[in-house]
Amino acid sequence: MAGPTTHVPVMLKEVLAVLAPRDGGIYVDGTFGGGGYARAVLEAADCSVWGIDRDPDAVARGAEMAKHFPGRLTVVGGRYGDMDRILATAGLGEVDGVALDLGVSSQQIDDAERGFSFREDGPLDMRMEKEGASAADAVNSLPEKTLADIIYAYGEERASRRVARAIVEAREREPIERTGQLAAIVRRVVPKSRDGIDPATRTFQALRIHVNQEMAELDRGLAAAEAVLKAGGRLAVVAFHSLEDRRVKTFLRSRSEDRPHVSRHLPEAADGAAPAATFRLLGRRSQVPGEAETAANPRARSARLRAAERTAAAALAGGLS
Repeated sequence: MAGPTTHVPVMLKEVLAVLAPRDGGIYVDGTFGGGGYARAVLEAADCSVWGIDRDPDAVARGAEMAKHFPGRLTVVGGRYGDMDRILATAGLGEVDGVALDLGVSSQQIDDAERGFSFREDGPLDMRMEKEGASAADAVNSLPEKTLADIIYAYGEERASRRVARAIVEAREREPIERTGQLAAIVRRVVPKSRDGIDPATRTFQALRIHVNQEMAELDRGLAAAEAVLKAGGRLAVVAFHSLEDRRVKTFLRSRSEDRPHVSRHLPEAADGAAPAATFRLLGRRSQVPGEAETAANPRARSARLRAAERTAAAALAGGLS
């Protein structure tokens, strides 16, 4: 037996349908987290999975899980944007499928000491790799305008200037070092919304994306997936907010025959012709979770799955500009 499953990832059934695991196949779970996708793929076929995660806690979980799948599961520390380099270093060529579950994992959210959530008070950290500048470093040192720009761009917070001003005023009195501190500051200047979402949600999302460079990582990851997938290989990407989903949609459309015109994201061919499509879209629209899943797991409500199949065309250089 493979042991108990502690976490069921969002849209698992739909992601498995996209990947269609087969015996002898090689698959990449680029955001390993709790290992839910990897486990399901390994149980669906006699195949192998490479898990990648930048969080050392996730890598440690993967080492334990690998004991239940001897010789079939390998979990390494790193960023999924480096999956082409990671696989090449391991001597692997092309793979049959790549799954990406974007954003923060349930394990990270549930651990107050990681500082990703304001549900419980904890240190204002948010670093997926547990190294580098933290969210506390950002709110206590960045200029007011820079903070406002981050909160607006990555949190889509209309009151971003008001929030940034409140942060700067608060840090002049004392350093902002706890999630509870920051949440209280934001709640004082952002009114409650009708949908019941906590006023601090968008600011926390923005800081997390900034601290972990998530948008740049997504661009690199999509390009890396294009580079490692074999012809007929499948890519499944689950996004949880519009910033991510738009980026995935733009990338895949720019790489497919569905592009309405030559995309500015694609390099021009030497003869001026449009480059060959590297992906075939598996559905023109994103998939959403079913009612049963959203009822059982409220986090799934905002999930959007986009999927594509790799063509035989050579991978193109670079991601989105």
